[in-house]
Amino acid sequence: MTSNEFIQVKLLFVCSKNQWRSPTAERLFDGFNNNAARSAGTEKGARVKVTAGHVGWADMIFVMEKKHKRRLDAQFAEILVGKKLVCLNIPDDYAFMDSALIDLLNATLCPHIEIPEDTE
Repeated sequence: MTSNEFIQVKLLFVCSKNQWRSPTAERLFDGFNNNAARSAGTEKGARVKVTAGHVGWADMIFVMEKKHKRRLDAQFAEILVGKKLVCLNIPDDYAFMDSALIDLLNATLCPHIEIPEDTE
Protein backbone atom coordinates (compact mmCIF):
# COMPACT_ATOMS: atom_id res chain seq x y z
CA MET A 1 0.00 0.00 0.00
CA THR A 2 1.44 3.36 -0.98
CA SER A 3 1.26 6.47 1.16
CA ASN A 4 -1.57 7.82 -1.06
CA GLU A 5 -3.77 4.81 -0.38
CA PHE A 6 -5.93 4.53 2.69
CA ILE A 7 -8.28 2.02 4.23
CA GLN A 8 -11.87 2.92 3.42
CA VAL A 9 -13.83 0.32 5.37
CA LYS A 10 -12.72 -2.43 7.74
CA LEU A 11 -14.75 -5.59 7.09
CA LEU A 12 -15.00 -8.52 9.50
CA PHE A 13 -16.41 -11.83 8.23
CA VAL A 14 -17.55 -14.36 10.83
CA CYS A 15 -18.52 -18.02 10.55
CA SER A 16 -18.25 -20.99 12.91
CA LYS A 17 -14.77 -22.46 12.52
CA ASN A 18 -13.09 -19.86 10.29
CA GLN A 19 -12.21 -22.53 7.75
CA TRP A 20 -14.30 -22.06 4.59
CA ARG A 21 -16.83 -19.23 4.39
CA SER A 22 -15.27 -16.33 6.28
CA PRO A 23 -11.70 -16.97 4.99
CA THR A 24 -13.09 -17.04 1.44
CA ALA A 25 -14.77 -13.67 2.01
CA GLU A 26 -11.58 -12.28 3.56
CA ARG A 27 -9.51 -13.45 0.59
CA LEU A 28 -11.96 -11.92 -1.90
CA PHE A 29 -12.45 -8.54 -0.28
CA ASP A 30 -9.20 -7.71 1.53
CA GLY A 31 -7.58 -4.90 -0.41
CA PHE A 32 -10.42 -4.46 -2.88
CA ASN A 33 -11.38 -0.77 -3.15
CA ASN A 34 -8.85 -0.10 -0.36
CA ASN A 35 -10.99 -2.04 2.12
CA ALA A 36 -9.36 -4.18 4.76
CA ALA A 37 -10.89 -7.54 5.59
CA ARG A 38 -10.36 -10.05 8.39
CA SER A 39 -12.14 -13.25 9.30
CA ALA A 40 -12.79 -15.20 12.48
CA GLY A 41 -14.96 -17.94 13.92
CA THR A 42 -17.30 -18.15 16.87
CA GLU A 43 -16.60 -21.74 17.96
CA LYS A 44 -14.02 -22.84 20.49
CA GLY A 45 -12.01 -24.77 17.88
CA ALA A 46 -12.03 -21.99 15.28
CA ARG A 47 -8.83 -21.48 13.27
CA VAL A 48 -8.98 -17.81 14.37
CA LYS A 49 -11.40 -17.20 17.26
CA VAL A 50 -13.28 -13.90 17.17
CA THR A 51 -12.15 -11.49 19.88
CA ALA A 52 -13.16 -8.10 21.21
CA GLY A 53 -10.23 -6.75 19.20
CA HIS A 54 -11.74 -8.02 15.95
CA VAL A 55 -15.13 -6.52 16.76
CA GLY A 56 -13.64 -3.20 17.88
CA TRP A 57 -11.49 -3.00 14.74
CA ALA A 58 -14.35 -3.57 12.27
CA ASP A 59 -16.55 -0.92 10.70
CA MET A 60 -18.88 -3.57 9.28
CA ILE A 61 -19.41 -7.12 10.47
CA PHE A 62 -20.86 -9.85 8.27
CA VAL A 63 -21.97 -13.10 9.86
CA MET A 64 -22.79 -16.17 7.81
CA GLU A 65 -25.72 -17.38 9.94
CA LYS A 66 -28.10 -16.06 12.60
CA LYS A 67 -26.38 -18.20 15.25
CA HIS A 68 -23.17 -16.23 14.67
CA LYS A 69 -25.02 -12.97 15.26
CA ARG A 70 -26.51 -14.36 18.50
CA ARG A 71 -23.06 -15.44 19.68
CA LEU A 72 -21.54 -12.04 18.93
CA ASP A 73 -24.46 -10.26 20.63
CA ALA A 74 -24.04 -12.44 23.72
CA GLN A 75 -20.29 -12.00 23.99
CA PHE A 76 -19.65 -8.48 22.67
CA ALA A 77 -22.91 -6.51 23.17
CA GLU A 78 -21.20 -3.32 24.40
CA ILE A 79 -18.61 -3.27 21.61
CA LEU A 80 -21.28 -3.88 18.94
CA VAL A 81 -23.12 -0.65 19.76
CA GLY A 82 -23.09 1.50 16.62
CA LYS A 83 -21.58 -1.24 14.43
CA LYS A 84 -23.28 -2.37 11.25
CA LEU A 85 -23.86 -6.12 11.61
CA VAL A 86 -25.35 -8.03 8.67
CA CYS A 87 -26.41 -11.68 8.51
CA LEU A 88 -25.70 -13.09 5.03
CA ASN A 89 -27.64 -16.35 5.59
CA ILE A 90 -24.98 -18.51 3.93
CA PRO A 91 -25.07 -22.13 5.15
CA ASP A 92 -21.97 -24.18 5.88
CA ASP A 93 -22.23 -26.09 2.58
CA TYR A 94 -19.15 -24.84 0.72
CA ALA A 95 -15.40 -25.41 0.57
CA PHE A 96 -12.78 -22.65 0.65
CA MET A 97 -12.94 -20.56 -2.56
CA ASP A 98 -15.80 -22.70 -3.94
CA SER A 99 -17.16 -20.92 -7.03
CA ALA A 100 -20.75 -21.26 -5.75
CA LEU A 101 -19.70 -19.67 -2.44
CA ILE A 102 -17.99 -16.83 -4.30
CA ASP A 103 -21.15 -16.20 -6.33
CA LEU A 104 -23.27 -16.25 -3.17
CA LEU A 105 -20.94 -13.88 -1.32
CA ASN A 106 -21.01 -11.45 -4.25
CA ALA A 107 -24.80 -11.57 -4.42
CA THR A 108 -25.38 -11.14 -0.69
CA LEU A 109 -22.70 -8.49 -0.14
CA CYS A 110 -23.66 -6.37 -3.18
CA PRO A 111 -26.22 -4.24 -1.27
CA HIS A 112 -23.64 -3.46 1.42
CA ILE A 113 -20.24 -2.97 -0.24
CA GLU A 114 -18.81 -2.49 -3.70
CA ILE A 115 -18.14 -5.87 -5.28
CA PRO A 116 -15.07 -6.64 -7.40
CA GLU A 117 -15.93 -7.39 -11.03
CA ASP A 118 -13.61 -10.40 -11.22
CA THR A 119 -13.46 -12.34 -7.96
CA GLU A 120 -12.45 -15.72 -9.35
